[in-house]
Amino acid sequence: MSLKIPSHLVSVDWLLEHLENDSLLILNATIPKVGSKTTKNLEEKNQIKNAYFFDLNEFSDKNAPLPNTMLTAEKFQQKAQELGVNNDHCIVVYDDLGIYSSPRVWWMFQLMGFENIAVLDGGFPEWKAKKYLTEKPSNKKLTKGNFTANYQSEKITFITDVLANVSSKKHLVLDARSEGRFFGTEPEPRKEVRGGHIPNSKSLPHTDILTGTKMKPTDELKMIIKSKNPENNPLIFSCGSGITASVLALGATVAGIKNHSVYDGSWTEWGLSDAPIN
Repeated sequence: MSLKIPSHLVSVDWLLEHLENDSLLILNATIPKVGSKTTKNLEEKNQIKNAYFFDLNEFSDKNAPLPNTMLTAEKFQQKAQELGVNNDHCIVVYDDLGIYSSPRVWWMFQLMGFENIAVLDGGFPEWKAKKYLTEKPSNKKLTKGNFTANYQSEKITFITDVLANVSSKKHLVLDARSEGRFFGTEPEPRKEVRGGHIPNSKSLPHTDILTGTKMKPTDELKMIIKSKNPENNPLIFSCGSGITASVLALGATVAGIKNHSVYDGSWTEWGLSDAPIN
């Protein structure tokens, strides 16, 4: 019988306990942090034992003008099968920064209707701190999987939806970028992108729902999101290019908040367009 995740976040202890389970698939979704100067090759780093690399670039539309643009369901299904993902897999995804790019992969699978997936709380830093099993990355590959996508359109939002919402105000947009970027007092990592924020949106930096490399407790998450959204509106999460917006989506899900989506183009799309800004 396939292993089932106990929650959308799992501890390193839980992962260690189930490390040799046949249905467990560990995905390393590490990417360099936006704006970072690091050039260290990912292949030079250790990884969690039995992990496979999930290349976010390969799972993004390379023909799109924007970074990290989501693939169609058909293309995602093809890529997931090529990676070796099966419908009966239990997936745990992590990254080297703790909780940064891994929630993006969690959200992508949620968008495709796959729910037996969790983010590793604390990521590789927590795993390494406990001196749990690691290995050098290798070129090992899984056999082709049978993953089937079941696209959940309510989990994703596009610029037309967000433009309409500027007038309707039915949804609250929460922006995961830093306050400096939100208010336009810090430059955007992409120089061609305007500064500022979407009208009527509120700032909720993704770091505000983390303590170090781990997610804050559920009660704190509920309080933080409630303080931003006292009217309990449906939520749209935005950021620079869809990565840290997914951190907010994970936090909201852990807090039991269900009515939310990720704006896939996020501020890169908005700031490059002629859409209104504040």
